Formats: sequence, structure tokens, C-alpha cells
Amino acid sequence: MDAAHRHRSLYKGTTPPWKETYRKRCVDRLKNSRSRLLERYRQLGQKRSDRSSATSIMVQEVMEEEWSALQSEDHRLPPLWGPGGTAEEYDELAVLEEIQQELISQEMVIIEEYESNLRFEQQYISTIVEGMEDRNVVCPVCHMGNLNIKSHVVSCHCGLYIDTKNQNITHDLLQQLLESRVSEHMEHCLHNPVFFVAPNAEGSSNLMITCKVCDYLSVVL
Repeated sequence: MDAAHRHRSLYKGTTPPWKETYRKRCVDRLKNSRSRLLERYRQLGQKRSDRSSATSIMVQEVMEEEWSALQSEDHRLPPLWGPGGTAEEYDELAVLEEIQQELISQEMVIIEEYESNLRFEQQYISTIVEGMEDRNVVCPVCHMGNLNIKSHVVSCHCGLYIDTKNQNITHDLLQQLLESRVSEHMEHCLHNPVFFVAPNAEGSSNLMITCKVCDYLSVVL
């Protein structure tokens, strides 16, 4: 009996000792590979409704990478797939399928969050564009009033007041600034950002964009 089979016989019929470590590593790797996952998803050009719940984009790759890493630490572990592989043992196959289903669910969550925020971005930009047709820009802070743009001052009835210090602000420039900051945040985070006004060191105010989830913070105006 080789080392791999002797190792298996010690815990046959019980939960493999590597299960929790392997599961956690796979989940962490998938979360840390979010950018790579979403890039592949965009390349596929698929919507959530077009994909079967049994399919995945990166799950098998993640499982294989983490199993190889686990093997390098414990040489008694057999290959994941193939003849004599872990997936050939009934007990271990059930564990792998359980982990695989968890990873597929995690992958779906990431994609659904991405699509939700993509809809938010598109809706927000559409609102700005529609307002631009009437020469109006919806206030990103209160989402109710239109911004008043006069020379170098931007204001709203909600209390927003930005003095850009003699920098002439046009509707086109303001639209570009808002769109670019929202898109910049979306490249790295799936959650919705918020806008607020904050005082600066010069005694005036800035329009800021931030995200409570990823700590993104940038000056819009």
C-alpha cells in the first residue's frame, strides 16, 4: 500500500483532515481573484440568466491551484483528479463536490453584485445624460434637485455649495467628472459609492465620492 493509500485509510469514513483548510483557501483565492473572474465574465459577454447554476468560470481552476499548494505542504496527498486521485474516493469526492458547490455560489454572488452595480452606474450616467439634454445635472448628494452651475460656483437647494476658485465649470465638464469617478470606483469595487461635501484646507468645500466598503475616496470637484 503506497503512502497516499495509507494516509487515506487513517480517516476513511470520516471527514478528511484537509477539508476545512482546503475549503477556506479556495474561498479566499476566489475572492482575491475577483478582478480576474470579472474580466473573464466580461469577455464571455454572458448575463446571469444565461448561465446554468451548475457551470462556473474559475471554480475548477481555483480548486486545482489550491490543491497543488496543499500538496506542496503535505506530500502524502494524492493528485486531485486522474487515476488514484482524491476525486476517486467516494468520501473525498463528496467533500470536493460540497466545496465546489460553495465556490460556485460564491462566484455567482460576485457576478450578481457586479451586474447590480453595473446597472447602478448605467442608470446614474443615464440620469446625468438625460439631465444634460435639458441642461440640468441631478445633484449626486440628494438625488432630488438639479445642480445650479454658474461660472465657478456649483450649488443645490440641499445645501451643496462648491466654489471652484475661478475655475469655470460647464455642464459637460461636470458630467465628465462625475462619470469618470463612478467608473474609476467600479473598476475595483462592486458596491455603490456615495457623494458628499467636505471642507478643505483652503476654507471652502469639495464634492467628494467615497465607498464605505472598499474605502475608496476621491475629489470630484
